[in-house]
Amino acid sequence: MEGLLAGYRSSAFDEMVDADGVPHAHTKSLYEALQLLSAADLTERGAARARSFLEQGITFSSSGREWVFPLDLIPRLIPEQEWEHIEAGVAQRVRALEAFLADLYGTRQVLADRVVPHSLVMTSQHYARAAAGISPPNGVRVHLAGIDLVRGSDGMMRVLEDNLRVPSGISYVVENREALTRVFPGLFLEQQVQPVANYVATMLDSLRASAPGGVTDPTVVLLTPGVHNSAYFEHAFLARKMGIELVEGRDLVCRDNVLYMRTTSGQRRVDVVYRRIDDDYLDPVHFRGDSMIGCPGLVNAARAGNVTLANAIGNGVADDKLVYTYVPELIEYYLGETPLLPNVPTFRLDDPDVLAHCLDRADQLVFKPVDGSGGHGIVIGPQATDAELADIAAKVRALPRAYVAQELVLLSTVPSQDGEVLAPRHVDLRPFATNDGERVRVLPGGLTRVALREGSLVVNSSQGGGSKDTWVLTSRPRPLTADPPVELLPSALQADAPDPGPGTEQAQQQQQSRGARC
Repeated sequence: MEGLLAGYRSSAFDEMVDADGVPHAHTKSLYEALQLLSAADLTERGAARARSFLEQGITFSSSGREWVFPLDLIPRLIPEQEWEHIEAGVAQRVRALEAFLADLYGTRQVLADRVVPHSLVMTSQHYARAAAGISPPNGVRVHLAGIDLVRGSDGMMRVLEDNLRVPSGISYVVENREALTRVFPGLFLEQQVQPVANYVATMLDSLRASAPGGVTDPTVVLLTPGVHNSAYFEHAFLARKMGIELVEGRDLVCRDNVLYMRTTSGQRRVDVVYRRIDDDYLDPVHFRGDSMIGCPGLVNAARAGNVTLANAIGNGVADDKLVYTYVPELIEYYLGETPLLPNVPTFRLDDPDVLAHCLDRADQLVFKPVDGSGGHGIVIGPQATDAELADIAAKVRALPRAYVAQELVLLSTVPSQDGEVLAPRHVDLRPFATNDGERVRVLPGGLTRVALREGSLVVNSSQGGGSKDTWVLTSRPRPLTADPPVELLPSALQADAPDPGPGTEQAQQQQQSRGARC
């Protein structure tokens, strides 16, 4: 059959078709629908998507530039049975990491039993001594997690990294679905797709459940670094959707270990802070003394049990990519279970023999900073120049604790728009999980990030990547809360534009841009 996918092939595992170009059983309906589209149809619908995003201000900014967050029109489909395995594996991982953080900032039995080396934790850049002894009201430190998954050439899903500090991207999941229901309304009538409409409500339930004891109607706020942060759109979006106040550090004040928010009618007590500021900038009393975007006394209020910080301070130690190599052992140690989702094969370079072996294979491996994010500092051996390989070898020899090496995973591909044709582009998947103290809920689908440049394996938005809507298929009837299909080419939603507030000094702008991880 001629059409947009005629002759489509991928050199990697493809999520749409097999090696012979035949659609997988769960993608056949979508494949046939796409074959009926012309290049002009694709262009027209792409223009409608771009207009909608631009008018709503769905943007991402980096290095002083701001652009419409790229959404590729072709969704990524996950069959029901596979999603159940992913869901169980992500929940298992979050429960183990939650137990690890509670132990690490409590009795430290995991260190006494030498499951994780004491020196590894103490040398982690994101280990926070200020978090020691703080016991969250409902025992939850990981209120929202983003676990990055990749599928390799063998078709197996593996965990690439964990994000337990301030994981971003949940707003784009919701907006991507909204856009696809407008651009391809008919597809949702043919497919049974699990909805994402409850994402934000589930997240708010988790935050409210974490309020200090005795608080029946908690006041929840979202703490943002400010309008100059790359993820400010998401901060404003989530605050608006949850119906909570979007605040900056200057809007808060601590008095007698109690946190208050300044309002036009006076000060109002705050019970839960969903913070989108990294630890270093959160409280100048305990962290960086020059922070202009945090709130002095916030950590003391949390220690006194008068306010909950979500996510908790100190979670970054679990994001350390050297700690990541021990997560399978942590799952067995805390849960007594075999990991459902394996790690990508990773080498600990603080072992001299392993270091020598990896440097001999530098042109075959991927080198990553253990505390890196956003794709920065990564060297992909097969794509690196001789100069880049020599540079990373020198850095690794000088600071082996600061890096890990991983086997290269040729990420799976999904058909993606490339002008007027569809071409394979590499993708990963970030499922989001919430924890209310009683249950870890893995929200259906998650954020599929796509490397829009041909051959690129870097999917991060700050490195030129985009996203796709992720459809988790189900055999169950469409629930009443399903994402509703709407008209084909509507005017954009008129979102309430957030008030950016007064201008800031240059130093504060710089802290805003750096203050939250994306």
